[in-house]
Amino acid sequence: MSTSTAAQPQDTVRVDLDGRTALVTGAGSGIGRATALRLARSGAHVVSLDLNEEPVRTVAEATGGEAVVADLSDLDALDALHLRADIVVNCAGIQHVRPVEQFDPVQFSLILRIMLEAPFRIIHTCLPAMYDRGWGRIVNISSVHGLRASAFKSAYVAAKHGLEGLSKVVALEGAAHGVTSNCINPGYVRTPLVDKQIADQARTHGISENEVLEKVLLSRAARKRLVEPDEVAEAVLFLCSPPAASMTGTDLVIDGGWTAS
Repeated sequence: MSTSTAAQPQDTVRVDLDGRTALVTGAGSGIGRATALRLARSGAHVVSLDLNEEPVRTVAEATGGEAVVADLSDLDALDALHLRADIVVNCAGIQHVRPVEQFDPVQFSLILRIMLEAPFRIIHTCLPAMYDRGWGRIVNISSVHGLRASAFKSAYVAAKHGLEGLSKVVALEGAAHGVTSNCINPGYVRTPLVDKQIADQARTHGISENEVLEKVLLSRAARKRLVEPDEVAEAVLFLCSPPAASMTGTDLVIDGGWTAS
């Protein structure tokens, strides 16, 4: 299941981010890549961060911005980067599916470092300069799993619930300084991470990938389709726009009706 798009997406929202610097983690693919490209098209200088060198350098070349190759699980190395940005988009994530009693504690800690502790370290580093400028936007790519639990995903669900709480605290503290902090909560997005889950589930259950989509991944969603990365990127851009200036400490849910059921 390909995640690439041949044509450049049609921009439906116009926001001027000229003079702003945006840091996007997990920018080498999926939501992070789409977000980096979208913010760049709106005029932002984009710093793309990813573990994988070749994809992130390709994105940086396309945006005319910078590439940072970094392992978000190495928190000391992350602190040493001294990252600065007006806009922070925490996208990076990994998945591991096991029952709690079989879940490797090392893997549990790794997921929390990448998906909760690293966002905290990045926000912690970037907030002072945002406060000095009187403007900042924190956008945390959470998930429907930040609002609902699923079996066998204890670390992912715990990390996303923690990210929700962190985002709300930053919203309360940052409000007086012109900084907003919000989460975007997609359902399943057409990304390499989800493509791998679909293939794994098809093999495990002995069914087709289309059946996995309808009967497993999208069983609780009213709309039986994957969210596209560009849809999430447009939501990120909206949260950086003037009409969203009073949106803070909340969730922008893009789940096809999952949480309505």
